Amino acid sequence: MSGPLLTLAGVHTHIGAYHILHGVDMAVPRGQLTMLLGRNGAGKTTTLRTIMGLWRASAGMVTFDGQDITQFATPQIARLKVAYVPENMGIFADLTVKENMLLAATKASHARDIDGQRLNWIFGLFPAVEKFWDYPAGKLSGGQKQMLAVARAIVEPRELLIVDEPSKGLAPSIINNMIDAFSQLKAGGVTILLVEQNINFAKRLGDHVAVMDNGRVVHRGSMAAFAEDDALQQSLMGLTL
Repeated sequence: MSGPLLTLAGVHTHIGAYHILHGVDMAVPRGQLTMLLGRNGAGKTTTLRTIMGLWRASAGMVTFDGQDITQFATPQIARLKVAYVPENMGIFADLTVKENMLLAATKASHARDIDGQRLNWIFGLFPAVEKFWDYPAGKLSGGQKQMLAVARAIVEPRELLIVDEPSKGLAPSIINNMIDAFSQLKAGGVTILLVEQNINFAKRLGDHVAVMDNGRVVHRGSMAAFAEDDALQQSLMGLTL
């Protein structure tokens, strides 16, 4: 199918008394990687959480693969093969790496039931997941936890992968691992939506960009064109690539 896999149309989100999203319009093209950029507090994380049903849109519509999912609960959205890696990674610190992976593998009762070919592919992307398989996840470094969080999200095939700031606080070598992983996922047909503050990371990976400010999307276009337009970057984000 052609056309966007995910669309937001006029989405508003309130959190208690606070009106955070003010009519977000955005399309995430199928099989490509879209960067969601913006200053701190622009509404990026709220947008991701609204897509996932963790916060409910107060107006507007979220559509996934032609289906209105605005009122869906988070487990319903996950069953559509949508995975979300939050900024805090959501790792269960007291469980082992293996147990964290097993929780995400809904069709597996034991680690041996996880698709071996897919698991070996994940080990190739993130060797630390294999190396620390039987270690408590809470003892991993920050970069290793991030690798586990992404590995857990892709332990089963996904249509859409949503990740909030995957490179935050990571060493350059681990960032390169992440870029390789996302590139391979995209090549395999996975649609990806990333919130990212590392502009070099965004420039290297992104096909499309949406820039948010004050709870709205204020710019949409190709990532390459945005990366070349210093004046636009400065006006929208106060920086240049």
